[in-house]
Amino acid sequence: MKRKCPECGEVITGRADKKFCSSDCRSAYNNRMNRDFNNFMRNINNILRKNRRIMANLNPQGKARVHRDKLLEQGFKFSYFTNEYITKSGRVYRFCYDQGYIEKEGGFLTLVVRQEYVE
Repeated sequence: MKRKCPECGEVITGRADKKFCSSDCRSAYNNRMNRDFNNFMRNINNILRKNRRIMANLNPQGKARVHRDKLLEQGFKFSYFTNEYITKSGRVYRFCYDQGYIEKEGGFLTLVVRQEYVE
């Protein structure tokens, strides 16, 4: 019984455990199978990168105070962040990769750059 490529249907020749007729068919098959998942991840990563870029542009010195409306004007999405850091006093910093913020009163935020702490 001849084995057929799951992507194009051609007969497979070569090793007994070979599943595709060529690397192009293997790539096309895997891209097709992962398309929906990849699109979802790509969209989330685009939002996270945009959030990071907005904070980095507003925070060239490493620490800045801005109003939350300034971020919203530029398309910042507050529900997307990569991690949270909670201090011993309970204050919550939210980060998009290395750029982060902490919410203050009056709608203001303090933008910060994540520091590596040595213990």
